[in-house]
Amino acid sequence: MVWTGQVQGALKLLLLVWLIVAPVLTRVRHPVPVLWMMPTGSGSGRENLTAGLVPAVRLALQDLQDQPEPLGNYEIQLQLLDCQCDPAEALRVLFDSMWAGPRYLLVFGGACPAVTALMARALPALSLVQVSFVAPPLSLSNRKRHTNLLSTVPSVRALNQAVVKLLHRYRWRRVGLITGDRPGLAEMKKDLIRQLLKADVQLAAAGSFSDDACGRLKELKDGDVRIIIGQFEDSSVSEVFCCAYRLNLFGPRYQWILAAEGSAEWRLGWQPSGCSATSLLTAADGSFRIQIRRFSTTNTPGASGRTPQDYQESYLKQLVQEGSEVNPLHAFAYDAAWVAGAALSQVMEAVRLREKYGAQVTVSEEEEVKMLLEAVKNIQFEGVTGPVSFRNGERMTTMELIQFQGNSGVLVGEFNTTTQQLRLMNHLLKFKGPGPAKDQTLVRLQHRPVSLFLYFIMSSAAAVIIFITLMVLCFVIINHRCWSGSFQDQFLLLGLLLCSSSVLLSGLDETSLSDEVLDVLCSARLWTLSVGHSVGFMVLFTRIWTLYSACSIEPKPIGCALIWVLLLDLLVLSSWQILDPLRRVVLHHSTEEYLDDQDVILRLFSERCSSNNMELWLTAVCGYRTPLLALGCFLAWTIRSWDLGPAGASGKLLPLSMLGVTAFSVSGVLASLLTSHDPPLQFCVSSILILSCNLFILGGLFGPQIFSVLWSRKELQEEAADEEEEEQLRRSNQELRSQGAQLDVLIETITMQLAEMFQDEAGGKPAEAGVQSVTHEAQICSPIQHLQRKTSSPDDINSPEQVGRRLSVQLPILHHSYLPLIGGISTSSSSQFSSQDVFFPHHDNFLYA
Repeated sequence: MVWTGQVQGALKLLLLVWLIVAPVLTRVRHPVPVLWMMPTGSGSGRENLTAGLVPAVRLALQDLQDQPEPLGNYEIQLQLLDCQCDPAEALRVLFDSMWAGPRYLLVFGGACPAVTALMARALPALSLVQVSFVAPPLSLSNRKRHTNLLSTVPSVRALNQAVVKLLHRYRWRRVGLITGDRPGLAEMKKDLIRQLLKADVQLAAAGSFSDDACGRLKELKDGDVRIIIGQFEDSSVSEVFCCAYRLNLFGPRYQWILAAEGSAEWRLGWQPSGCSATSLLTAADGSFRIQIRRFSTTNTPGASGRTPQDYQESYLKQLVQEGSEVNPLHAFAYDAAWVAGAALSQVMEAVRLREKYGAQVTVSEEEEVKMLLEAVKNIQFEGVTGPVSFRNGERMTTMELIQFQGNSGVLVGEFNTTTQQLRLMNHLLKFKGPGPAKDQTLVRLQHRPVSLFLYFIMSSAAAVIIFITLMVLCFVIINHRCWSGSFQDQFLLLGLLLCSSSVLLSGLDETSLSDEVLDVLCSARLWTLSVGHSVGFMVLFTRIWTLYSACSIEPKPIGCALIWVLLLDLLVLSSWQILDPLRRVVLHHSTEEYLDDQDVILRLFSERCSSNNMELWLTAVCGYRTPLLALGCFLAWTIRSWDLGPAGASGKLLPLSMLGVTAFSVSGVLASLLTSHDPPLQFCVSSILILSCNLFILGGLFGPQIFSVLWSRKELQEEAADEEEEEQLRRSNQELRSQGAQLDVLIETITMQLAEMFQDEAGGKPAEAGVQSVTHEAQICSPIQHLQRKTSSPDDINSPEQVGRRLSVQLPILHHSYLPLIGGISTSSSSQFSSQDVFFPHHDNFLYA
């Protein structure tokens, strides 16, 4: 019974083994030939590259054989071709293999960029599809032309996209770039520059190095680059960070971003660099590294039934057995083998089924290639490197953002190439400063306008001079009859008004006026100053030329020079205004650094009026005025000591005025050019020179003339006063003469009355000859004596006493009235009145006394 039970157990065990092994033993495996193109020759470490990939590919083929139908029904047979990284040799061995057979549909591998680029162009013509585990060159970025090449490694363009996303996240708009001199890195650099330009990120400085990395970093430091992107091999990391430590390009003010193909581990100090490990760690602390994710982060089995951890253990076990070195691409080679096996199995199974159930329909080679290409493009599975899928011929994967903290790297973010999104884990980020570094020294712009106090002082001075000029102009107009050359002086004063008004138009900025108004004021200031200067100068020049011609042997009239110069001035200014008008432009000054923050500096700027061809127009304006100024100075110097005759009073002042205007004009032009870098200083100096020139002309030329006119007016007033006094005396003389004539008539009347009375007393006898010969004073006294005789009463009004008393009072008055000065009688004729005997009787008749 025991033996019978043992036999039954053995039979059951054999049945179970048969049920398990029989399907495997009865499965028919169809070989599928595949070309594996890799450099296998000696030199440059290429044998190490191939040796490190073989264990991974072997594991993939074993896992494919263990898969169920239909994937397990096909056996991938790899034929290794040594391309020697030579395009010509690669084509030769490829053609030899295809000629010798069997028929190949797929090429696996491709570690040399030059060979891969050539093969990608030839694949469509050769009816081949290539699955690679190396990043395709950027020269094959046009996927429409190179559709038959697919790789399980994303292109370096994805790395550059991750870099740009990181720059956008922290708003870094100004970066520097330093790269190695390897050809692949040069293409990566060009692609990054294009993406930076497209993303509106300024590339402040870029350089590549082969031996001297410190020189390139010195250029970045001199350019004030704070965000530094590094694209170089792992062997150069220690050298670069050693130079960064020496140049102090680390710390809270700087941020390093490394983006290049290489190992996933930080390997600082494994190459000699001249710096200690501590120095390298200090320089690299806080820097970022963007790299392709090499293993899936999930710990679940993938399509092969292996987890990433299981795969790594199996790979390292075989690698140790073979004594080879680790290849950083081994995981991508494993997934690439799975892509090739899965796609070929799918196509072979589809062809077999069509031939079996399609009434002996044969699938052409071209159709098989199209089916294989579509199968590769549409494949999706979970590999050891993560989800494997393609879009537009590019592998969709995830980029890792590693930050170096302390002495190790920490995963702080991920960039998904499918969604083009960057995810950061802020709680893991650590910066050396209070936050991310600034992309450049923060420049705070501060407007440096003309100070209000300075503008007020200059405007007040200009207003005072304008007021004085207007007063002088009114004085000249009012006294034009006694003012020599009043018409020309009025034009000169008009020019001074225009020049002084230009000061009021200067010094205004955008804080008080709009841009449109400021542009108009620029042109207005130019016109007022230029026209005012032309008018004033040509008036002086015309007057000096007139004096010079008047004193010369052959007078040469200057004609309408003032009008011609004004027309020329208007022509030049109009052309300037139409072709190249003045506009307000911003002028930056030297920078000043804040003491409390090294990353913030103050940059002063101001505004000034300028045009595109400012120097050309200034040369044109000064070109025709300089000869006139020189000629005016020559004439003024020539006539300074001439005897100008009647015009000498004002002619002596003209040479001095002309020399002064020339000196101020030249000084103004030179001062404007020398202070053009500082508009406030330019406004101050130019305004002082303009106002000083105007004040010089007003005081030196018009001041003495005004004083002369006022002094002449005073003398005329004195002469008028003397004439008025003389006229009053003449009128008084006439009145006295008239009064004297009236008194003569009255005396004559009284004399006749007395004569008649005397005749009546004498009985009508004629008077004696003696009585006729006496003066009229005696004739007056005779009737009085007669009356005395006739009337003896002292109380009678006509008594001699009364008449004598009246005559003693009246006759002296008549004597003074008849002085010779006023037409009276001479003193000799009145000698008879000097004695009282005339008035008082001695005998019977006092007329004969």
